[in-house]
Parts: sequence; C-alpha cells; structure tokens
Amino acid sequence: MRVIITGSSTGIGRALTEHLLARGHHVWGLARSDQGAFASGHAAAFRASRVDVSLWPEVDAVAQSIATHWESLDGLVCCAGSQGAIGPALGLDPVAWSETVRTNLDGTYFPLRAFYPLLRKASGRAKAICFSGGGATKPRPNFSAYGVAKTAIVRLVETLAEELQGERIDLNAVAPGAIVTRLTDEVIARGPAIAGEAEYRSAVAQKASGGGSLAGAIGLVEWLLSEQSDGITGRLLSAPWDPWRQLARHRDALAASDVFTLRRIVPRERGLHWEPS
Repeated sequence: MRVIITGSSTGIGRALTEHLLARGHHVWGLARSDQGAFASGHAAAFRASRVDVSLWPEVDAVAQSIATHWESLDGLVCCAGSQGAIGPALGLDPVAWSETVRTNLDGTYFPLRAFYPLLRKASGRAKAICFSGGGATKPRPNFSAYGVAKTAIVRLVETLAEELQGERIDLNAVAPGAIVTRLTDEVIARGPAIAGEAEYRSAVAQKASGGGSLAGAIGLVEWLLSEQSDGITGRLLSAPWDPWRQLARHRDALAASDVFTLRRIVPRERGLHWEPS
C-alpha cells in the first residue's frame, strides 16, 4: 500500500508512519521539519518532503512532484495540526485566531484536493482519513479556534463523502482520544490562566497517566485503510469509544443512518413535545 501522511515528523503521525513501515507499506511523509535522518533509516520504503500543508502552492507543488514517482495512491492520512491561539476567544488576537482555523482546516482540505487525482487511480478503494477530535463534538472553552477547525473538518468529510458517491474512495474523520503529544505539553506550558483550569488539570493528569491508547488510535487508522472498512464513509469515529472493529458487519445499516455524524438535536429526540408557535 502507498500512503501519504501529513504531520509525519512527530506525535501520532510519526508513530503511524513507523507502524505502517513495519507492516511493509510505503509511506511518503509530509512535514514542515526535516525528516532526512529518519528517511535514511528507511530508504526502501519511506520518502519525505518538507511542506507547510496550510499553504496551497507548497501542497500543489509537492503533489505534482510525488505524481512523478507514484502513479497512484492507496491512502492519505491528514495528521498535521496546531492548537494555535489559546485563551478566551473574545480576548484573543483575531489574526492569530483566524490563522489557527486556516492552519488546521486548510491543512486538511489542501492535501485532499491535491492528492485526489492520485487517489482516484488506486487499484482498489482508496482511503482518506482526517484527524478531528479536539473539541469537534462539544464546546471546548479557551480552544475555540482549534475546536472550530476540527468541527469543520468533520463537516468537510461528510460533505465530500456525499460528493464522492459512486467513486471508489472512502473518506472518514478520526478522533484519536487523549493521546500524549506535544499538544499536551503546550497546554501544560500555557498554564491554567490561559488554557483554563479544567484543561490544565486534564493535561497534567493525562501526562502523568500516559494518556490514551496510541495503539488504539493507530489501530483505527489502519482498519480504515484496510479493505475491512470498504464502503464505510463520511463518518467521525472515536478510537477509544466507538465499536469500529465490528462496523463491517453493520455496513448497510450504517450507510442508511446518520450514526457517527454531527447532527442537530431536536426536542422530540429528547422526549420533549414542543409545538411550533
């Protein structure tokens, strides 16, 4: 399998890269930092490009370059992201807030747009996986820009899945869980005055306990890249909370439902009978 991973130099992206390489797959890693040392140890299966995935000209250029080496692409995993502006939303620098949204949202859309032609040429069903979580399903005080971007990524996934009906591409979003990464360290470094008491305490506890299961997050991504998930698309799946290993047996029922999607809740769904005025 040929897979492109954004954010492959650190955190979940690097761990996923190592895992897929160990399984015999070929990975092209995209990151802003140099990955030369890592590439030298995996010369046969790993290639890397330095690119800021939130900048379209850079992503477009690297996609054209990769297309001269790979005629098709089996999987794209968008791991790159940044918490950016942290603090009460109405007290933040507006430009920094906007840049945070753009970095995370554009940094997901641009790779999808750039590598779509290669995904279409896959011999089987191609897979695209976008990392969400981080405030996508509930308000996250003091992380509004990051949470807004991660929510938008889910709706982007849902919309593109609808647009790609009839094509052999499955597109899903992943909430990895409370994995200890540099983002955890950032929250601790900002402290309770900026990140908020609850977020700070959660990050400290997460760091002390070792956090959520990295293996679980990688397992979900690997499952979504596999043939077992064929036809499952347009969903937000949580690595620690959802029964994703059993979803293949519920494929048809899932496709006919809005399970694992972001939707508006109306009164009757909560047993309330409020009549329109």
